[in-house]
Amino acid sequence: MKTILKVFLPLAMMAAFSLSACRCSAGKTAHDAQRDPVRPDYLWSYDGTIQPGAASIDEYLPLLQGKRVCLLSNQTGIMLKSGKEIPMELLISDGQDAMDKMPMNLYTHVLDTLLSLDVNVVCLMSPEHGFRGTADAGEHVSSGVDIRTGIPIRSLYGTKMTDQEMMEGFDVMLFDLQDVGVRFYTYYVTMIRMMGKCAQFNIPFIVLDRPNPIGFLTDGPMLDRKFKSGVGGLPIPVAHGMTMGELAYMANEKGWLNFPSKETWEPDPSLKCSLTVIKCKNYRRDSHYRLPVKPSPNLPNMRSVYLYPSTCYFEGTRISLGRGTSVPFQIYGAPDMSTTSFQGRSPYGTDARVSAEYKFTPRSVAGAKNPPLLDKECKGVNLTEIPINRINDGKVNLTYIIDAYIGCGSKGNEFFTRMFELETGQEYVRKTIIDKADNQGCNAGKLAKELQETWEKDIKTFKKERAPYLLYK
Repeated sequence: MKTILKVFLPLAMMAAFSLSACRCSAGKTAHDAQRDPVRPDYLWSYDGTIQPGAASIDEYLPLLQGKRVCLLSNQTGIMLKSGKEIPMELLISDGQDAMDKMPMNLYTHVLDTLLSLDVNVVCLMSPEHGFRGTADAGEHVSSGVDIRTGIPIRSLYGTKMTDQEMMEGFDVMLFDLQDVGVRFYTYYVTMIRMMGKCAQFNIPFIVLDRPNPIGFLTDGPMLDRKFKSGVGGLPIPVAHGMTMGELAYMANEKGWLNFPSKETWEPDPSLKCSLTVIKCKNYRRDSHYRLPVKPSPNLPNMRSVYLYPSTCYFEGTRISLGRGTSVPFQIYGAPDMSTTSFQGRSPYGTDARVSAEYKFTPRSVAGAKNPPLLDKECKGVNLTEIPINRINDGKVNLTYIIDAYIGCGSKGNEFFTRMFELETGQEYVRKTIIDKADNQGCNAGKLAKELQETWEKDIKTFKKERAPYLLYK
């Protein structure tokens, strides 16, 4: 079937050039192309040939036949219908890449596919945000019945069930969730916990793998185990560069399925589940993969996804990161922010500008019913003007959090909350920012680079540690 074309010929020719750069095996890789400072924003493109594990039905259907299946998924568990292709214009970045532009009539949910094949799906499980993905972050999600299929849902986020109640009545667990490649994104914690339960109850666990949209990025501080929590579950860096399937293999082999909520957590090599991973097709770690649907309510487009590993730390401060606006994780500010160190320019170079002294007001909206600084006008910084192909040049970048700290008058521990350590995974980050940023004349970008250098050795060690568990180049 021919790809649908709705763009002018010059743009299509540029897209073809960009797509070929993404797929080349010699010369520049996609990540090299991403870093090319002369590539204009509109030449950033996505590989439409990538298929998630859910699309490889022939590989996992035999494992489900004659079994009572529990599906752990949400709104991200979708795949292209047979014979459908993504329109070419949606594979070319417009700088925002909103997921609501994707034509959902091209996709089908893995649940609907299973039911059409007469697979006996007896129950559903849902992570944070619920099975249909509409609940706020951290919101209690009740168990119930899926309104579209009538299948019972066992919520894993806010509903108290005994292990016996949670794990009874099915023979195999099928897992299909879209992660975003960041340690404090909670879906992989749900996966690890349920792998542990399956190990205890001798239930096979099947992962339908999905691409990591920032698989080209491995960076950030490692997790100190004393800060282990639901937003930081494994001793890995902030941006781990792995897919869910790869993390599952690594956790299973390293004894990480033992997941008690205590600081004294130690690996248990004896606890392993029967694990099968159905791989993605045509995916490389440096691939540019466009998510077809919002992975959670406050990641509405690819810009939010790309900025997420560098801006989510505002969750651990008194600052708004844009929840309650149309651009969460792409702006930040507070009513008392009076200055910024950016002076209209981002840390990514002269062609990557931001809007300093930006104003916004968080409102109560779907997915952010009670956002920080609700209904208060905030002064801050707008990151929506940074070319999308430059966002991760700075890797995990703490410039924004340091800039905000300086802009709010360097208030020491009054600026931070306990969540900051749970997301950075370390104590020294807060202490370093307070100690150095309180000195007059501190440069946010320079201090951020100094902090980045403190974890570079750990990243090299982690890359060697993860190597045996990688499924993709």
